[in-house]
Amino acid sequence: MPALVLVEVTIHNPELYEEYKKHTLATIQMFGGRFVVRGAKTESLEGDWNPERLVILEFPSIQAAKNWWASPEYTIAKNIRYQTATSKMLLVESLGPVGG
Repeated sequence: MPALVLVEVTIHNPELYEEYKKHTLATIQMFGGRFVVRGAKTESLEGDWNPERLVILEFPSIQAAKNWWASPEYTIAKNIRYQTATSKMLLVESLGPVGG
């Protein structure tokens, strides 16, 4: 069953955050993942949730997402993100492929 990773990001160092973005795509692809949403405009329909940046990733499984997050390749990028932004990340099992 596919899995989604939802990430809310507040960027504190935009220049260095660009380095994080450069490293991330290849690591996601290594584990069969893809971007569903990558920093697109958001609009709150209810409540006061207005993330500065929202990212949604899709992986083939919960385990693939966990393997990506814990991988040495992503750890390099993750450490850059920790220096440049504050984020919240949530892993959730999907009902099926996005758009399917």
